[in-house]
Amino acid sequence: MVKRDYYDVLGLRRGASDQEIKRAYRKLARKCHPDVNPGDKAAEAKFKEISEANEVLSDPQKRRRYDQLGHEAFAAGARGPEAGGGSGGFDFNRVDFGSGGPGDLGDLLSDFFGQRGQPEAAGPGAGEDLHYSLDITFEDAIRGLATEISLQKHSRCGTCGGSGARPGSALEPCPHCGGSGRIRGHGLLRTSQACSRCRGNGKISREACTTCGGRGVIFGTERIAVKIPPGVDNGSRVRLQGMGEPGRNGGTSGDLYIITRVRPHPVLERKGDNLYVEVPITITEAALGAKIEVPSIDGMTSMRIPPETSSGQVFRLRGKGVLHLKGGGPGDQFVTVKIVPPRNLDARSQELLREFARLNPGDPRRGRG
Repeated sequence: MVKRDYYDVLGLRRGASDQEIKRAYRKLARKCHPDVNPGDKAAEAKFKEISEANEVLSDPQKRRRYDQLGHEAFAAGARGPEAGGGSGGFDFNRVDFGSGGPGDLGDLLSDFFGQRGQPEAAGPGAGEDLHYSLDITFEDAIRGLATEISLQKHSRCGTCGGSGARPGSALEPCPHCGGSGRIRGHGLLRTSQACSRCRGNGKISREACTTCGGRGVIFGTERIAVKIPPGVDNGSRVRLQGMGEPGRNGGTSGDLYIITRVRPHPVLERKGDNLYVEVPITITEAALGAKIEVPSIDGMTSMRIPPETSSGQVFRLRGKGVLHLKGGGPGDQFVTVKIVPPRNLDARSQELLREFARLNPGDPRRGRG
């Protein structure tokens, strides 16, 4: 049978870099390895083909010979590129992964099973983090809040301390894992996982804790005190250390993250540490100046506007904004005034305005008269 071009086998162009060859091979090997496709003869044949192509193209000397002579470079007195490699069938457990030497399937599939070549050790393990969404008011986000939440979660059993054994009972090596805390797979994969019988502890008691039924944890609703600091915003995360799921075999508990969801204010708008509000004023207030009341986070506050204030003019109230979450002074509040013309004028008011216009004939569209 005519062999395919090795570059075509790996889906590469001639002149591909060493890294491109390595990546192409690993991608195809993951897909076609016989341990991933048990009983699939087509996958087995494909894996042999891509392994043979990789063996040549990942070796600088063999690749140079192949580029010059093609498959003929390895035809004379040899069975393919493994001339002198001994007899017997193809060894799927010892293949070249293009990293300077042979590897094994445990390395190749390390993405699926954790750290490369390092099975997870038995022993203490950290608990999972939990997340809780908390609705708070606009004012609470700015001032801070102390409250309590109800959360359904696992807690370490107080009776057995998380061991799952009845207090005072003797512990013995787990018969399922031989006391190692790990169950190792057979065959080429050589994977390892925590023993489900002893939960990775390596020891069990034949007398289970009556409180938790031997599980080491209990599930229920827990009341948790929560302190929200001043200055949080919508989507802020407040960390409660150690309030997540309990750890395994005495490991540290995970954390609880409170995610704040801030309800909008009816008139105030927040941008970072600053607050913004729009306030209506009368023609008289705009023309003569006035002391007006404006809404703020602390209620109504006084502000003076000068004579000849224009509609859309912005005034700054220093220190009336939000305390910075990570310390520092508060932001500011910006007040935009909007002149609102009078409505439903009676005859006397209309006459006074006409008199005002006669006394002040200037046209703002053309400049002052």
